[in-house]
Amino acid sequence: MLVQLGAAVAVVAVTAVAPAGRFDQPMSGFAPPTTVLREGSPQSAGLDPAPIAAANATIANSPLFPGAVTLLVHDGVIVDRTATGKAVRYADATTELPADQQVPMRVDTIFDVASVTKLFTSIAVLGLVDDGKVDINRPVATYLPEFGVNGKTAITVKQLLTHTSGLEPFILLWRDYPDKASRIKAVMDHAPSAPPGSVYTYSDLNLITLGVLVERLRGEPLDVVVAKRITTPLGLTDTGYNPPASKRDRIAATEYQTAPARGMVRGEVHDENTWSLGGVAGHAGVFSTARDLAVLGQTILNGGTYRGKRILREATVREMLTNHNAAYPGNAHGLGFELDQRWYMGGLSGPRTAGHTGFTGTSLVLDPASRSIAILLTNRVHPVRTNGSINSAREALATGLSRALAVRPRQGPTAWYTATGGATLRTPPLRATGPVAVSFAAFVDTDAGDSLVVEVDDGGTWRPLPLRVSGPDAPEGEVTALSGSGHRSWWTVHAIAPVGTQITVRWRFVTDSRYSGRGVTLDRITVTEGSRILLNGEKQPHLIRPLGWEPKTR
Repeated sequence: MLVQLGAAVAVVAVTAVAPAGRFDQPMSGFAPPTTVLREGSPQSAGLDPAPIAAANATIANSPLFPGAVTLLVHDGVIVDRTATGKAVRYADATTELPADQQVPMRVDTIFDVASVTKLFTSIAVLGLVDDGKVDINRPVATYLPEFGVNGKTAITVKQLLTHTSGLEPFILLWRDYPDKASRIKAVMDHAPSAPPGSVYTYSDLNLITLGVLVERLRGEPLDVVVAKRITTPLGLTDTGYNPPASKRDRIAATEYQTAPARGMVRGEVHDENTWSLGGVAGHAGVFSTARDLAVLGQTILNGGTYRGKRILREATVREMLTNHNAAYPGNAHGLGFELDQRWYMGGLSGPRTAGHTGFTGTSLVLDPASRSIAILLTNRVHPVRTNGSINSAREALATGLSRALAVRPRQGPTAWYTATGGATLRTPPLRATGPVAVSFAAFVDTDAGDSLVVEVDDGGTWRPLPLRVSGPDAPEGEVTALSGSGHRSWWTVHAIAPVGTQITVRWRFVTDSRYSGRGVTLDRITVTEGSRILLNGEKQPHLIRPLGWEPKTR
């Protein structure tokens, strides 16, 4: 489909893909519960390998982290798994190790996944729901009476899972309290910084509290519960807290810490609060590999089961991937999972696209609509946490996978497709004596700041055409630009151009934001004057001049 040619984007012909490799399908349900991960190539899953290769090149050339491991899954097939750079590169905050002492990344490198841990805790909580031990709509104090102080009596389990409790992001437990007991008590005692249910505030305190809740109701430490209820049934042999010394050689180093004075952290949790709690907490502490996280992701896509082992009921998983934060636009959140966050989910974003990131440089994205998984694991805090945001790499990987998936033409064997801004399609000058009707089909997957505009030159000036659009989640009334994502369906678009002796119509895809999504595909372009056809894009595609656009096959 796409190949990069300098600053331009072109499209090359590919053979028809299998239905498995499609992007143009709304969420219809979970993958078959019997789906088990298997090795394959992009081509074997009906994917175009070029966008995946481009995303991997972006990550391999990134200066934002010493090394990375990526893993992409579509329809149960591991279509790509790549390791690049170094798992250990530095001796301290500034000194590089000699080349022969640096440790290269491997596809089975173990990472401190940081806040991706929150997913394991959330699943453990929802396991209690499945067992009838927790009602998420009841106050947390029902299960942890000591939590119900200082204005927290009404905070519910659901508000902790969705970060709407009003609790602030974190407190310095490791610095301000002398031992584990006093640190846990500090969390239980801490007053919210906003009225519960009034604001979305991402907070470690929410998940630390949920970890304590799990321990209280299960009667076992959190790491034991996660092992018994999640990692052991799923066969996640490299996933858990406080990894043994025998696995240290496979663990990526994180930060050289001076406060607290821990030196180069490797094989111990990076998060200071979790470290002060013995390496086990609800918000951080899990170590894992790309493969293990892919199994967890496939379990969710399967509706809570993998290889015959069920960790959650299907209805619970469905609720977990439902947005409970409609009152907080831009902060869509399921029960534990973040939803529809384009800044790291890229072109895979959609209303039920789920995932989480971790401070150490990790991200997991699950797209139920296309049955796809994108995993990026880096050691971006090695040797210091000021290396910068890796969101561009996160977004590039997910978008690369989305662009590898096919969008079938609306009609016939070809359509016009672009994935970047600056592309234009233009008709030749068309002679007409009356109003001209323009119609076309559009598959739109863009960030809100990016749009397709349709313009007409009626005598030297380009003017936008008012558009009327129909289809799933199409904009209502007349609009002058098309944008949006998540619907994953073709729209039908109509416009009327003004009277003129000669007109030219053009379609421009413009981007003014970093997140361009999958892009725009156009098909079934026709221009008519009454019953007279001035241009038929299906029969005369050569008349539509592509500037950055070219037709693609199915």
